[in-house]
Order: sequence, then C-alpha cells, then structure tokens
Amino acid sequence: MSRRSARYVSAILRSEAAISSSGASIKGSQYRRQLSTLCSRRALSSRLKSGASLKSTSAWPNLPLLQARYETTSAAAVDAAPASAAEGVPPVEAAVPASDNISSKGKETPSAPVSGEKHSYQAEVSRLLDLIVHSLYSHKEVFLRELVSNASDALDKLRFLSTTDSSLMGSGSDLVIRIRADTDRKLLIITDSGIGMTKDELINSLGTIAQSGTANFVKALKENKDSLAGSSNLIGKFGVGFYSAFLVANKVAVSTKNPKSEKQWVWEAEADSSSFVIREETNPEFLIPRGTSIILHLKDDAHEYTSSTKIQDLVKNYSQFISFPIYVGIEKHRQVEVKDEAAAAEGKESTKTKLEKYYTYDIVNEDKPIWLRSPKEVTKEEYHAFFKKTYDKHLEPMAYTHFSTEGEVEFKTLLYIPGMAPIGADEGGKKNIKMYVKRVFISDDFHGELFPRYLSFMKGVVDSDDLPLNVSRELLQESRIVRLMRKRLIKKSFDLFDSLAKSSNKENYKRFYKNFGKYIKLGVTEDHDNKKRLATFLRYYSSQHQEEMTSLKAYVENMKPDQKHIYYFSSESVKSARNAPFLEQLNSKGYEVLFMTEPLDEVSVQHLKYFDGKKFIDISKETFDLGGDDEELKRLEDEYGMLCDWIKHQLGEKVARVEVSRRLASSPCVLVSGKDGWSANMERIMRAQNLGDTPGLREYMMSTRVFEINCNHPIIKDLDAARKEGKPGANQTADLLYEIALLSSGFVPEDPATLCTKIYELMSSGISSSGSTGSKTAASRPTPPPPRSPSVPPPPRSPSVTEAEILEPEVKPQTASA
Repeated sequence: MSRRSARYVSAILRSEAAISSSGASIKGSQYRRQLSTLCSRRALSSRLKSGASLKSTSAWPNLPLLQARYETTSAAAVDAAPASAAEGVPPVEAAVPASDNISSKGKETPSAPVSGEKHSYQAEVSRLLDLIVHSLYSHKEVFLRELVSNASDALDKLRFLSTTDSSLMGSGSDLVIRIRADTDRKLLIITDSGIGMTKDELINSLGTIAQSGTANFVKALKENKDSLAGSSNLIGKFGVGFYSAFLVANKVAVSTKNPKSEKQWVWEAEADSSSFVIREETNPEFLIPRGTSIILHLKDDAHEYTSSTKIQDLVKNYSQFISFPIYVGIEKHRQVEVKDEAAAAEGKESTKTKLEKYYTYDIVNEDKPIWLRSPKEVTKEEYHAFFKKTYDKHLEPMAYTHFSTEGEVEFKTLLYIPGMAPIGADEGGKKNIKMYVKRVFISDDFHGELFPRYLSFMKGVVDSDDLPLNVSRELLQESRIVRLMRKRLIKKSFDLFDSLAKSSNKENYKRFYKNFGKYIKLGVTEDHDNKKRLATFLRYYSSQHQEEMTSLKAYVENMKPDQKHIYYFSSESVKSARNAPFLEQLNSKGYEVLFMTEPLDEVSVQHLKYFDGKKFIDISKETFDLGGDDEELKRLEDEYGMLCDWIKHQLGEKVARVEVSRRLASSPCVLVSGKDGWSANMERIMRAQNLGDTPGLREYMMSTRVFEINCNHPIIKDLDAARKEGKPGANQTADLLYEIALLSSGFVPEDPATLCTKIYELMSSGISSSGSTGSKTAASRPTPPPPRSPSVPPPPRSPSVTEAEILEPEVKPQTASA
C-alpha cells in the first residue's frame, strides 16, 4: 500500500463517522495498491520458463506437514494428472501417521506453546480488524480468495526475483499452493512455496497497514526499473486481505521461511487481541524449506470450511484461473501395522494395527484463462467449449468478441451472446458477467453497475488490473474506472450486434432479434445516451413487409418523396393491424406504416421520438393529420356539423367529441385516441398489468377518445337523413356504430353482451324481412298442374310456346338506417 493510501486509510479509521457505525461500508480502493506495469514481460519470457518450471525435487515430497511423509504417486495417479502439472507437480498423495498427539485425542495445538516476542498492533490495525469482521466483507467465504491471492503473490514474487538470483529457488523449484483441513482439530492450512518472510518483514507487514512487502518491492522496482528487465503482477502481499482470515478464525498463525533467512519464524495473533507474538518455529510439524503456511483455528460457526468439497468449490469459484497449481487435500484414514512398543519393552516382538491419517491431493484449477491469450491463438471450438463449461449451457453461443482495452483503464474481456434468451423473468442478468482482478474472481452480482439492465442477457468475463480485490457495490457505483469499463463494454456489445446485422447470413440476426429484441427495446427506453445507436438494431413488420421485418434505416430509404414522417400503428398482431381502418388513406397514397405488435414497441418509439430526423407519428391518435383539401373539409364540417353534435349528444361522455374524418376511405367511422390518451393496444396492455389499472385512470383515457365519421359513406348519409326525418331507430344505429368502431379500432367493448344482443336483433330483423318477402313471392306463383301418369304421353308442344323458368327477385338486405 502506498504512503498516500495509508494516510488516507488512517484518516478514515480515525474518523468518528467511520467507526461509529458497525455497518459502515469501507471502500476496497482505500486499501489495495494499484500496481502499474513497469517493464515488458517478453524480455523475461524465456528466463521465466526456465527458472519457474515446476520440476520435481526432493524438497517438497519430504515436507513435514502434520508429521507427514509423502508417498510415491502411483502410475494411475500420474496418468490422471493434468498436463499443466506434468512439468513437475508435487505428489498427489501424502500419508500422515496417526501419532499419539494427533490421532484420536485431537487436543494438541498445531504449534507448541513456545514463548516469543510480544508486539502491539499499530493503532489503525486494531480498528481495521473490527471493521473487516463487521463491515468490509459481505461474505465470509472471501477469506480463502484473499489468502490464496496472497500465496499467489508470494510465488509470483519468488519467480520474478529468481530470474536474477537463482539461489532463491534452492533445491525446490516447484511453485504450488496446497490447502488442507484437519477435521479433528478444526484447522485449515494454506501453504505456498513462495518467497516467505523474514522476522522483520513479519513485524512490518502484519503489524501495520502502513507497510507492505509487495508495496516496498514495487517501490524498489520503480527506483531500479532501468536495471531490472522485468515486471511484477502482484496484488499485494499481506495487505488488508490477510486480515479477512479473522472472519472465520479465532486465532491465526503464520509460519514462514525466507530463502535468505536461516530461521523460520511464526507470527501468531488472536481475533480480539490488540497484540501479536513473534517467535521462532520449533515444531517439526510446520518446518518447511521455503514459503509460508497460514494456520487458521476456525470458529465454531465456520467448521464447514473443513470440508474438502467446500474448499474445492470455493477455489474453483474464486481462484480457478490463478497461474499456479492449487492442490486441495482430501483427508482419509487407513489401518497400518506398527511395532508394539509395550511388547518390545517386555522383550517381545509384536505388531499392532493403528489408524493412519493420510491426504490425497487433487488439482482444482486445471482450466486456463483463455481471455488472457491472443484472440488469434484461440480457436472457435475453444471459445465455445469455455462458454458451455463456464455457464453450463448445451447450446453454442450465437456470437462472441474477445478484446483488450488499454489506456486509462486496462482490462481484457470475453463477451458472448447466448444461443437463446433466458427462460423465466428472473434468470436474465443473474451471474452472467464474471469480474476478475488479475485472474482472481471477485463477483458476478453487480446489479447493473458494470452492465446496464437491458444487456443483462450478455455473458462473459472481465479481467482488470486496475481494481482492488475487495470490490463492493458502493465502489462500483462511485469508481471512475468502472464507469470507463462500462462505457467500453456497451460499445463492444453494440459492435457485436452490428456484426450480426451485417452478416451475409440474414438468419443469424433474425434469430438474435427473436430472442433478444425485447432487450434492445428496453435499452431504447432506459439508455438515453445510446438510444440512437440502439435504434439501428430495431426491426418491425409493416404494411409493406408483412412476412419479413424491416429496419428503420430501410424504412426511411423507402419513404415517398412527399412523406415527412415515420408512421406506425400499434396492434395485437400483424393480421389485425393490416386491416385496421386507420391505414386506408395511407395505403391509398403508398405510405408504409410500421406495425407495433410487441408490448415494448410503442413505448420504445415514444422514447425514441425521432430517427434520422424523421418524427414518429401514431396514426391512431387525434394529432395525426395527413393533410388534404381544407376547403372540402370545411364544406363537410358545415354540412354534417349538426350530425356530429347529435351523435355526441347520443354518446355522452363516452367520447370527447365527434369530428369529420380525413383518414377514412371505405369505413363509415373510427375511434381515435386523444393526444395524451392510451392507444387501443396500450389500453389492452395496461388492463393486463396487476398495478396498471389505476382506479379512474381508464375512465379518463376513455373520455379523451374522438369519434370520427366518414361523411362520404352511405351509412353516415342515411343516418343523417334518418336524424333529419326523426325516424325511429336512429339513436340505436348511432350506438351500434360506436360499438362497432370500438372493435374495428382495436378497443375492447365495455359491454360485449349488449353489443351481441344488438347484432342478433339486426340479424333477426333482416332474416324476418327476407322470409316475409319470400312468402309473398311464392303465393303469386301459378299452381303447378297435377303430375301425369307415366303411361300418358305429354301433349305436343306448340312451336309458338316456349317454356321459361320463373325467377324470384333478389331481396336486398336492409341497411342500418332502415
């Protein structure tokens, strides 16, 4: 941690506001060091490969852990080992004789109670420990992530320094991390073969937050960067993350051996103590040739972390892509024969069986982070296999993009478009984007801070070197780095959509839009800054494209020279939209009308408002005006003004007013929405919402409707004549016209049963009239002659008489005005 960061943290910790609330959220950026890339790795690539190769030696197989003796790996175990470990991994099976002090008693502590030097924490550390336990980390399980990251840093530091000083490796050149648990004593032990620490480094690194091994190391690199042909990629050796061990442990011991130190030292502290002890390691159980072992005495509520399955799951989740192999020990027991000491004391030679504890070690981080490789080196099959395994999917992704961002923010990203849309309303956005910091998993639950909600269907990995490990939601909301990352990720997602849209295989984008079109429309409504770019991905059916969707760009290109606006109509389906009366005049002029058939269509264009300088116009609203002969309109209004007033009087509050229409050609009437009212499709959608039908709101929207009549239609002319003559039934005809206009305009009648009754009565009267006319016609026919006998021949025909068929006159159905 830099001095400036340390002073900042100290100021925060001294603040009364920061320590008064146990729920205070401490920003991870206040504690983690942000390291810059100092030199090129390429100059060291060959030296690192030779100096850091994991060759088998006798040092680690003889490592005494719990008085363990590592046994030779069987041939089957070697065959099962991953390729990454074939270069020289430690044995995967270690036997632990169940000696008296660890077999069944389980009461001995891992370190003998040897007295040592007692030191007090720096004042800030005591407060920091309390904040970590209560505030900094929201999940206890992250302690393992932090400790494994520290172990990886120690290995990385050793590998780097060994390129200039090969003696640091000593006789053991394998760089690995081992994790095992002792269920009898409730211990969890994390061991690495890294650089280790000296006595002074223990005191300075773990007794104060103003000092850090890695921070000092990086400082030295910066001061000598011209002479050091390399770089470090370290998160931080024993920074704030180390103290997360106290989330699950009452007591923590750090046993460490530096290659330059002749002695192995132990740092030991308890959770509620304000001091720690430094002593020399004398317990052979934990003597190691090089590196560090962290021994956690687990709390009563943290015994679940003694399960090897639990540990493996956590390592796979958080540390799957650490560059060093991580082995998890599985505790097992077996019966072995040992010499009977009691019989030997009596001079007898005898053996007895004894329970022996042993461990088999399995590597858990076999997968390699393909996003760190060059896109040219990764095949399509590898990308698909990574997607399927990471997200447990069977379908291959539709598309993917792999890129690196450099500049103010540096991060590597691999994004996928899944093969199909999420199933269920809650699946989209859940754990889809995985955030890594230098290959260490941080989180996959960002609630829109890293990716907007409308891109929640995207899946992928983001690996940044510029974020701290303890990333919180508050940090993501306030971090300038995250804002830059978000902007870049959105742009790259749009580029991926655009590549599908421009693909020669049109089926690719059709499949994409079918699955994720609703997310694009949601983005138009939510993302004001990017709605113009999102509009280019929208697709609609139209009056001229009823089988294949068209884009807004294609619509504008096909507009008539005298067309000024983009016209659209909302309906439940293409079939109902193409027969709507609103399109009659537009079709006659050859204007194309977009059909909004999805719930989000109408909402999205209302937020978009314009595309390429053309305004969106809803042809079902009263504000729609196609233009025309104003003098002819005024003449019709003067001629049928009384009829409009009379119909308004008959309908009452059902409509706001009655007007002469310019939009109709063949229909007698239509019901249009008010300027601020719901369209018929929107009203249908709002009715279906649980909270959309606000009391009184629907009635208000109904009162804004406008009833338009086509004065050139015969029904309207007959109704006007019936009104003038005062014929009975004119009132019922006006009501029936309104009900039919509701249906043809897409609205739902308030009383469908009454409407059906009126139609039945009309049908009945028409049938009765037809039947009465038919009876009179039959009565006027001449009576046919009686049938002749077959034996009697017919009389001869007169040449002047011609037999003709008598035809009945066609009975025309009565009009509504009748």
